[in-house]
Amino acid sequence: MIATNYTNVRQNFAYYCDKAVNDFETIVITRRGDENVVLISEAEYNNLMENLFVRRNPDEYKRLVESIKKFRAGKEKFVIKTIEELETYEHE
Repeated sequence: MIATNYTNVRQNFAYYCDKAVNDFETIVITRRGDENVVLISEAEYNNLMENLFVRRNPDEYKRLVESIKKFRAGKEKFVIKTIEELETYEHE
């Protein structure tokens, strides 16, 4: 994690964007007299949102944890699906 002030980020915006995207850094932007802001990559943001979605539903989270346990124990196979296949599965 990198913490830096607003002025520094403004003057070096591309650098900090590259750090967030290429190095998966979290950039905490401090602001005098105001709340701080966090800069993260879109991939990191999407990952956080996905995790929040899964964790929000206790039944789905339990199902995911059990599936991971079965996979690690060799009792469940890993299957790759396209987005289109998953969207079709969602409506069944």
